[in-house]
Amino acid sequence: MAKYTTEEKIQAALRYLEGKESSYEIAKSIGTNNSAILKWAKQIEYHGVEAFVKRYTNYSAQFKLDVLNYMIEHGTSSRETAAIFNIPSPSTLDSWKKQFETKGFGALQSKNKGRPSMKKETSKQPKQTPIEGSPEALQAEINRLRMENEYFKKVERLSSIQGKITKEDKVKVIYELRHKYSVKALVAFAGIPRSTYYDLVKKLNRPDPDIELKVEIQAIYNEHEGRYGYRRIRDELANRGKKVNHKKVQRIMKALGLKSIVRMKKYKSYKGTVGKIAPNILDRNFKADAPNEKWVTDITEFKLFGEKLYLSPVLDLFNGEIITYTIGNRPTYSLVSDMLEKALGKLPEEHQLLMHSDQGWHYQMKSYRHALESRGITQSMSRKGNCYDNSVMENFFGIMKSEFLYLKEFDSVEHFKKELENYITYYNTKRMKAKLKMSPVQYRTHFNQAA
Repeated sequence: MAKYTTEEKIQAALRYLEGKESSYEIAKSIGTNNSAILKWAKQIEYHGVEAFVKRYTNYSAQFKLDVLNYMIEHGTSSRETAAIFNIPSPSTLDSWKKQFETKGFGALQSKNKGRPSMKKETSKQPKQTPIEGSPEALQAEINRLRMENEYFKKVERLSSIQGKITKEDKVKVIYELRHKYSVKALVAFAGIPRSTYYDLVKKLNRPDPDIELKVEIQAIYNEHEGRYGYRRIRDELANRGKKVNHKKVQRIMKALGLKSIVRMKKYKSYKGTVGKIAPNILDRNFKADAPNEKWVTDITEFKLFGEKLYLSPVLDLFNGEIITYTIGNRPTYSLVSDMLEKALGKLPEEHQLLMHSDQGWHYQMKSYRHALESRGITQSMSRKGNCYDNSVMENFFGIMKSEFLYLKEFDSVEHFKKELENYITYYNTKRMKAKLKMSPVQYRTHFNQAA
């Protein structure tokens, strides 16, 4: 196989990484085999163009053993391991493996090159720790202090930017300093096992598997000028043939700093004075001593599947129970009148009921006021522009949206309506209210039994 310049290797590797040509096609075009293309591509992935810079390659026996251990522990091939540790030829690893398996650790020791010396060999002595106070000991201490100082400076810089330092950050610092100081000494000082270091180095140098998805999410977000949140982007991806879990889309958007600029707005039914305004008799006295003494109502808006839906419920202030509700795709008067008819059907003949709402146009209508008067019900309205006068109803809307609307997935509007019915039943019969210590229906039943 012909020799290739660094530039030729880099260009071939980049052609393969672009994904438009196979390794066989590129190899054929430049007159080499596909394994060389794959090796160069791996080197680019893990080390960038620096992988092709020639370095001094007299590896220590400990380094060779670390590489072999890594290859055994992680099950990587000779080619991939060589790319991870920037070793020019995978066959070098096969040679080390054979030496170690046949002759042990001693066979990994580098041999002196050139003609053997004519001097009489003396028996080799094991490396001894420098004597305390000797020039060698002082030099070793200086090197250690230099290593610790450089490590601390780099870690401190990362910490000041992020506010914290992670294990991955420590690995990045060690990776930067690996050519100046021993990896063994660095990982020991950082308190990271060597196997963990090599494992994280491998992961840090891998290309981002979600890079294409991130580009597409960013493009959809930009196309709609920030109007789409993670659920609508998830749906748009599905329309494009990419089924992605909404939690993954949300996680990627958070990492990219993308957030929908659209917020759900409260529906406002106030149209000015179109009928008769009732006084605020409730006056924020939300406590009721018995069922059917004080009811409150309001309308809230949803937007699902490109449609708007309007919910009109009635709530009993005695126990927070939802008496009934109606739902429709337009905020017409019939939405409120149907709700009132259903609610009055559940009202006992003997009652002394106060019905409170905001100043929405529905509640000002003559037919609505007449329906209340015919049953002897006193009408009450919040003051203009004061949501706190009906805060119990507002609180229910907030709970319902956070516990139901934002947490569940819906297949259609009809599916949403069915699930809403189930949630209202759950809210009334099973969900414990903190101040009651039981569900609304359980509290009402307990009250009726004690009466």
